[in-house]
Amino acid sequence: MPTSHRIRIVDAFTNRPFAGNPAGVLLLDAFPDDTWLQHVAREVNHAETAFAHRLPAGGDADWALRWFTPTAEVDLCGHATLATAHVLHSTGAASGPVRFATRSGVLTATAHDDGSLALDFPTAPLTAADVPDGIAEALGAEPLSAYDTGRQVGDLLVELADEKTVRSLTPDHKALVRHSERGIIATARAEDPADGYDFVSRCFFPRLGIDEDPVTGSAHTVLAPFWSERLGRTELTGMQASARTGLVRTRLHGDRTVLRGRAVTVIEGELFA
Repeated sequence: MPTSHRIRIVDAFTNRPFAGNPAGVLLLDAFPDDTWLQHVAREVNHAETAFAHRLPAGGDADWALRWFTPTAEVDLCGHATLATAHVLHSTGAASGPVRFATRSGVLTATAHDDGSLALDFPTAPLTAADVPDGIAEALGAEPLSAYDTGRQVGDLLVELADEKTVRSLTPDHKALVRHSERGIIATARAEDPADGYDFVSRCFFPRLGIDEDPVTGSAHTVLAPFWSERLGRTELTGMQASARTGLVRTRLHGDRTVLRGRAVTVIEGELFA
C-alpha cells in the first residue's frame, strides 16, 4: 500500500480563500529523497510546495524547511514559509516563534494576536545596473531604472513609470528568461496611498516554470529597502498586483526585513504516494 501523507493547500498573504498565493504544505517525519519531493511539487503544481520536519530540541532551529517549484528547488520563498507557519500554528504543532532551518539560513516566523504572521528574512542587497537591452520589449514597458539583487535573491528589479503601467504589463515570458538568474520584479509607487498600500509590484519567474507569481514574499526583501529609501519610512505595505492580488506589510530592521501577512487553509487531504 502507498504511504499516506497529510497535505494542505494554504493561500498566503491574504485573509480570504482564492486570493494571495497558494502553497502546498506537507509536514513529514524526515525528508524523503529529492526525486519524491520534486514529484510531489509537480503534482501540486503551485508556485511552491513546502516540506518541513521537526528537528531535535536544543538546536538553532525547530523545523527543517525546503521549497520546491514544479521544476526546481529554490533557496528562498516567503509565501510558502508563511503557509507552513500558518499550518504549524493552526494545527497546534507549534506555538510561539518558530525557527526554520533553510538554504537561506535560519528564518523565524512569529504569530501575532491579530492572526497575522511575521517572517524575519535577510534583506537583499541592491546594486544599480544598466537597463538590459531588450528588457523593454520583453516586458512591454520602458523601465526608469534597474537593480541587481545579487545571489541572495537572483532577480532583476525594474522600476516603471506608474501603477497603471505595472498593472497593464503583458510580458513575453520566453524573452524574460534571458534577463536574470531567477526572475523579474516590476514595481512602481502606488497611485493613491489612501488605497492602503505604498507600492505595487508584479513578479515573473519563467525560468522556474512560473510565468507570474501571485504574491512573492522573497521579492519584498528587495522591494522593502528600495521603497523605504525613496519614501523615507521603514514600515510600508506592498500590493502585488497579480490576478489574485495580495498584501505584504514590510519593516526594515538593520540587515533584516520583516514580512507580515495572513494565511488561510483552503484544502486539506491525503497524499497517497
